[in-house]
Amino acid sequence: MVLSPRMPELASFEIFLAIAKTGSLGGAAREFGLTQQAVSARLAAMEAQIGVALAVRTTRGSELTPAGVLVAEWATRLVEVAHEVDAGLGSLRAKSRQRIKVVASQTIAEQLMPHWLVSLQAAAKERGSTAPEVILTATNSDGAIASVRDGTADLGFIEKPTPPRGLGNCVVAHDELVVVVPANHKWARQSRAVSAAEVAQTPLVTREVHSGIRDSLTMALRRVLGDQMQQAPPVIELSSAAAMRAAVLAGAGPAVMSRLAVADDLAVGRLRAVTVPELNLRRQLRAIWVGGRTPPAGAIRELLSHIRTRTLKSHR
Repeated sequence: MVLSPRMPELASFEIFLAIAKTGSLGGAAREFGLTQQAVSARLAAMEAQIGVALAVRTTRGSELTPAGVLVAEWATRLVEVAHEVDAGLGSLRAKSRQRIKVVASQTIAEQLMPHWLVSLQAAAKERGSTAPEVILTATNSDGAIASVRDGTADLGFIEKPTPPRGLGNCVVAHDELVVVVPANHKWARQSRAVSAAEVAQTPLVTREVHSGIRDSLTMALRRVLGDQMQQAPPVIELSSAAAMRAAVLAGAGPAVMSRLAVADDLAVGRLRAVTVPELNLRRQLRAIWVGGRTPPAGAIRELLSHIRTRTLKSHR
């Protein structure tokens, strides 16, 4: 059966659902990395193709019409089925493949993946089987998301505070960011706690724009100081935890880093963790893949199952 020419493409339904979810064109634009004008044009084209108004602008954003509410319900089922089909196709491709390309953000790649992969091999050896061959590339969270979306990686691991739209995901571990300074820094010597405002106003040693750590810090500061909060420009931007650690020790300024990356320095006193009671810097680390809620069968699912089992055991 041939679909009617008035049937929009799947991408239009996904953007429309983002408008319904966020209640605004701007919110949908941010989820898809588009301009508000592009989302507005896509909605207008969809309405023209269908022949029905789906949303109206109000002082509070975009509100669905009664027809739009009905279309949103249908679109939700359609997109879920599409994701299931996509995941199924991915499973067929990966069913017999034991080599997977994994891309992970820096903290996960450096601090967690080596332990996970070694224990995966040990578990497979214990069972008398062969572990999947994992080809690992380190990047930032945005790079991992892009690689999974374009198919250059089978599986990604990210540190972003919110999961990316349109990809399957699951939480695989938890982490905490910590404000670190050298032992002789004024924040390490003062008796009172550092405020969120002080952190926002201080030039920091940071990761590059859109890295998971930087986005997590910004979100934590906004929860305390509001959306209009202004952060001081970084004193220096670096692309790895090792470089950030060296810069802090050299006196460049404070940094917000994963506790995993500076655990040894904190243990021996090379760096000091600064207390900022207002900030909740705990975060979730996620795996991402193309498809629906369930990871593709085969090597990807085997790796994720092992990681999640290991993580559960470590928290008992």
